[in-house]
Amino acid sequence: MIFINYYSSVNALGNSIPDILKNLSDNHAPGMRESTHWLGSNKNAFYGNVLGELPVIANEFKRHNSRNNRLILAALQHDSDKFHSLVGKFSKNRVAVIMGTSTSGSNEANEYVNAVISKQPTPSDFQGWAQELGDPSRFLSAYLGLCGPAYTISTACTSSARSIISGARLIQSGMADAAIVGGADSLAKLPIHGFTSLEVMSRQKCRPFSSKRAGITIGEGAGVLVLSKEPSNLVLAGWGETSDAYHISSPHPQGAGIETAMREALAMAQLQTSDIAYVNLHGTATRLNDSAEGAAVRNLFGSVPCSSTKNLTGHTLGAAGITEAALLCALLDNPQTVLPSQFEDKSEMDEAFSGLGLLQNPTKLRGHYMMSNNIAFGGNNTSLILGHYDGK
Repeated sequence: MIFINYYSSVNALGNSIPDILKNLSDNHAPGMRESTHWLGSNKNAFYGNVLGELPVIANEFKRHNSRNNRLILAALQHDSDKFHSLVGKFSKNRVAVIMGTSTSGSNEANEYVNAVISKQPTPSDFQGWAQELGDPSRFLSAYLGLCGPAYTISTACTSSARSIISGARLIQSGMADAAIVGGADSLAKLPIHGFTSLEVMSRQKCRPFSSKRAGITIGEGAGVLVLSKEPSNLVLAGWGETSDAYHISSPHPQGAGIETAMREALAMAQLQTSDIAYVNLHGTATRLNDSAEGAAVRNLFGSVPCSSTKNLTGHTLGAAGITEAALLCALLDNPQTVLPSQFEDKSEMDEAFSGLGLLQNPTKLRGHYMMSNNIAFGGNNTSLILGHYDGK
């Protein structure tokens, strides 16, 4: 059995788990802000920002100096004594570090290249290492003085969910005693312009499963779980992962791949659909993603309580899996938390989702297990089941 001994997250909802839970209940994301910076030419859009000063990376690790890596350090500030005490229980060569990202230090690289092209002074602190996709795990492993397996996964929007699965597998295989898993993605012009060119980026705050949805809102964030076989009150009960390879960027229209992933997760956890109290949907607010995932969840679960929280965090891309997994950990630990309605106005729910249990009122969830879905380019799908451990 794989236990979750620690969890943390930073995103547009807040810079600590208590702040994130409070703002979730209040249906208020302080970091969701409008800006003309990212698209240029005074084109405005909303973005999910992590607010406030981030930790400084010491000169010893200057080659890893990126906003992505500083976001990871910011996540570790939550209950840091517990984190370091926990990691210190294990031999340094028996702790794996697996992060997920899709941007790494790409925005710092973009600023450096633009300075060169325009013959302007280049940023003095730019380091080429920091833009590499493998850098988040390489940095965190060095920062913590660990020498176990360390690598980064980049499978677009399932990256950090796959890092969680990979860490669990390393523990199961006996290659590690513990795994620090998660990921980070910071706002960067490369993905922002990429999604704009695909015509799937909304200029307003995204509205998942709404008849008025017009695309994604990009956000930034980071999060970390510590997995091991040391018993705790939270467990990674099961997971599923598939690749339907339907299209380079679009999901299978009926959500075949994500439905299979959910079934695999249920089978591994030895649970029935009725055991799942809540499904956190990938729910990007694009026409194709919402319709495909909605069809799959309705076909498998019927009217299980479900919602997407990306209207409050933004789509954190490679960090989406850890953003949402950490949120479920917090909800399982704090069942008094109220989840907001999926819609500002109930009448805006797309009628195509009739019969799906989208939250239409603020709701307290009761139950031992919750599921989180993530869907990525290339038909890449993951489903995680997290739950309470009752000692049996």
